[in-house]
Parts: sequence; C-alpha cells; structure tokens
Amino acid sequence: MDSLTQIVLGAACGQLVLGKKIGNKALLFGAIGGTLPDLDVFVGRWLYANEIQTMAFHRGFMHSIIFALLGAFLFGWLTYKIYNSGKRKETTTQKDWILLFFWAIFTHPLLDCFTPYGTQLFAPFSNYRVAFNTISVVDPLYTLPFLISMIVVLCFKRSNSKRLLWTKIGIFSSTFYLLFTVANKLYIDAVFKKSFDKAGISIHRFSAQPTIMNTFLWYSVAETADDYHLAFYSLLDQSNFSEKIITVPKNHELLDVSSKNLQTLSWFSNGYFNLSPGKQADTYTYVDLRYPILNPEDEKTALFKFTLIEKNKQWDMLPFTGNPPTKEDFEVFFNRVKGI
Repeated sequence: MDSLTQIVLGAACGQLVLGKKIGNKALLFGAIGGTLPDLDVFVGRWLYANEIQTMAFHRGFMHSIIFALLGAFLFGWLTYKIYNSGKRKETTTQKDWILLFFWAIFTHPLLDCFTPYGTQLFAPFSNYRVAFNTISVVDPLYTLPFLISMIVVLCFKRSNSKRLLWTKIGIFSSTFYLLFTVANKLYIDAVFKKSFDKAGISIHRFSAQPTIMNTFLWYSVAETADDYHLAFYSLLDQSNFSEKIITVPKNHELLDVSSKNLQTLSWFSNGYFNLSPGKQADTYTYVDLRYPILNPEDEKTALFKFTLIEKNKQWDMLPFTGNPPTKEDFEVFFNRVKGI
C-alpha cells in the first residue's frame, strides 16, 4: 500500500515490541522498518538500466519472507549496537530489536498482498505474485483511523497503559476493515460473474478489484479469445449486476510478445494487457488492464499505460505522455462511486 500506511503499520509494530522500554522512539524505528521494503524502488534503478526490469523488481525480493528474516537480523543487530551505549546501555536487548524489525518489515509485504499490484512473497524461490485484490493501494478508510490511533499514542508517556490500548484500537480497526474487504471481494466476484453471464460473454477468466481510494466502486477485466471486457459496479448501484460492459481488443499480434522484456511485462500484468500503435514511429502503447480506467465511460482514460520503444535490440518503456485526465473524467468517476 502507500508509504503513509506502511509507516503507520510499522510504527504500531514498534510500539508493541519496544514501546514500554523506549517510548515514542519505538514508533520511529518501527516506521523506519516499515519503510525498508519500498526502498527497492531506488535499488532497482541502481541494478537495472531498463525501465521494464526496474518496475518488475519492485515488490520482489525486498518484499519477501526471506528479506524480512535477513533484514530483521541485520538491522536489529546494527541498531542494537548503535543504541546500546551511554545512558541507554542495557535498556534494550538485541532480541527486542530483531523482533521490532521483523514485524515492521514482514507486515509490509503481508499487507501489500491484499492489493492488486501483488507481492513476490516467496522470492527468490518463486516469482509468483500474491495478490488478493481486496483493497486499493490507497484507501483512506483503512489508513486514517489507524493513523489517528497512533497519533493519540504519541500523547501518552511510555508507562501509560493507554498507549497499548490505542495501539490495539488501531490494529483491530484496520484489521476488521481488511477482513471486510475480503468478504466484499467474494460478493463482488459473484456480481461480475453474473454480469458477464447476463451479457452472454463466455469468458476464459476475469479479475476484479476496487478502484482507487475507495471500496465502493469496483472494476473487473474479463478475457475472451480476442478481447478484454471491462465492467464497473458500485455497492451503491440500484441493480445487482453491471449494466455496461466495454470491449477492448487485445491486439497482441502487433508485437512478438515472446521477447524477454515483453514476457516480463505480460507476467507483471498477469496477461491482462492490450497493445496499440504509439504516436511516434516504431513505438507502441501498452495498457495494463488490471488497473481501472478512470472514466468508466471512456476506455482511453487508462492511467497505467506507457510507451514501448526498442533500444539496443531490447524493448524498454517510457512514461505515457498522453493527455491527463480531465475534470469531466473525475466527475464521471465520482458519480459512479455514488452509484449514478
């Protein structure tokens, strides 16, 4: 999920492990630990010159169980050596710091598994991306109550039992909401399956996820032999199925998708992508259809798209430089959230 959410979750882990011993500093170190996995965005740019490989590196090894274990021992040992001096000597143990960093690091990819982006939790042994598709990468209803709880924790002294109480309130409220999104996902999957059946579309498979910053409006992409079919459904809709379905051609024949970097892109998109000629010669527009178009009435408003270009006999990508979403696009989006 977004960086703020991971900081808050990491801070809660720090409070649970070392809050009684070092007070607010536990939240700070927990927040640092919760941020560590996302540093793979910068590490990837050091390791790869190709933008496709850089993107694929994110939520890879640094979001795995193995990294959580190794990182916990490394950062726990290092922090203990630095912290355990002067007046602070013997106030904490190395085990405390290892546990703090383990839980702060491990809960980060665990939460990411519930988003559509997916997480290579079992890297380097498997590149399988765990993605439950139940919550958006940014969801204020998950983050804000948790954040408020942790701000309240900062107001009490480390010996005050209310620090633990408010930490638990934050953890329980966010966990309850996350469980709600799982149940919601099961219901939504049934709605979309019914919608495609009702439209007479015989699909091979489909994927559904919430749209950005909410859990009310959901999006689905379904695959047939030559096309993808896009649909939206709001929990506030009057009907119990999606009434409008947009058909988008695959156009996979435009490129030899068996090349290494295009295979990486296909893996990244879980096979849900379409191609079209780019605005410049010898370029192509690649749209990752797992992610919703902004305007449910216009398939051209996809946000997760970019330009493919061949460099040194390898496919690379450029950020998409098309027209930004308009005010009207946002109005249509928010109206669909409200079931209009």
